[in-house]
Amino acid sequence: MNLSEIQSKEIMPGYHGKMVHGETMTWVFWDVEKDAKVPQHNHVHEQIMHVLAGDFEFTVGGKTDVYHSGDVVVIPSNVPHGGKALTPCKLMDVFSPAREEYK
Repeated sequence: MNLSEIQSKEIMPGYHGKMVHGETMTWVFWDVEKDAKVPQHNHVHEQIMHVLAGDFEFTVGGKTDVYHSGDVVVIPSNVPHGGKALTPCKLMDVFSPAREEYK
């Protein structure tokens, strides 16, 4: 498969993702609009976020930082997290187990 051939889905306002699903993981490539927010939430999935481009303010477990191109954040299972795109962003997330609701 080629990423250019995957249909993008707007999962929440301003978050456009291309999803790749394996049996036990989901890999998402996000194009995020400036000022788009993801409300604080938690889920059973372990998550790793990689900032490919832009500036993304992100709170994990009550600690807020601004992440930039090249930064990687590990979000353990069930830890509250949320954020906001300070600029247009390109993010990459890996979730395990797979995000069934993204299929």
